[in-house]
Amino acid sequence: MLQASPSSFVILPAVAKIVCEPGWKWQKREKPMQNYDLFYVWSGEGTVVLNDRSYEVGKGSCFLFRPGDHPTATHNKQKPLVLTYIHFDVDIPVNDVPQSYREVLETVEFEHLLARYVRLFLSDVYGRDEESRLILKQLMIHLLRADTEAPVEKKVSNQLSDVIQEVANYVRQHPGITHRVEDLAARAGLSPRYFSIKFKELIGSSVQSYIIRMRIERAEHLLVHTGMNVTEVADALGYRDIFFFSRQFKQYTGKSPSEIR
Repeated sequence: MLQASPSSFVILPAVAKIVCEPGWKWQKREKPMQNYDLFYVWSGEGTVVLNDRSYEVGKGSCFLFRPGDHPTATHNKQKPLVLTYIHFDVDIPVNDVPQSYREVLETVEFEHLLARYVRLFLSDVYGRDEESRLILKQLMIHLLRADTEAPVEKKVSNQLSDVIQEVANYVRQHPGITHRVEDLAARAGLSPRYFSIKFKELIGSSVQSYIIRMRIERAEHLLVHTGMNVTEVADALGYRDIFFFSRQFKQYTGKSPSEIR
């Protein structure tokens, strides 16, 4: 699809961003797919089966179903899938078609393109169809680029390490903030799952353990060097329950806060 001009992309009316109902499931149909379907997961948990292969999906999971495919899907009704699907065709023969599945690692730009496409479809602004075709071409380029760069992941390892280190430093500098993995992953421009894996690989501990350790190290410093009492330190670092703070502090240091002070 890299050589296909934007005008070759055929916009189809099946497009949406939806929160799947608790009882949602995508069953195998009698007829295979007649067109392409870009299927992207924003959040939630589920399973997609494509060509007899099962994929556990979450944020960043992306499929490009092709004509002839018979995909099926289910999801965790407690964590329903939020997804975008875009059906389209290409009116010329194409050879360079993106892979059927990948996990989008740098989600911010990709999700921006998806959201823009859906907004355009729901509007009737000047140049809507022309811009929509341009976005489809951009989306395909994004996926093809990811396909070609996958074997040379080592080339971006230093950049990824820098991003993870920046996030780790941010947590260290702001120990009193209630950090969420999803927010930190967004700061890194990665999906939460991939961010968590790489964070543990590069930093040596899970994201949550690191967050707690930074808070406890800061608490220890405040108790020893500032004259703040235990209650003041717990409050400064966002602990609502002083007993929970004391228990967590002892778990990480082997001593209670009052012993340190």
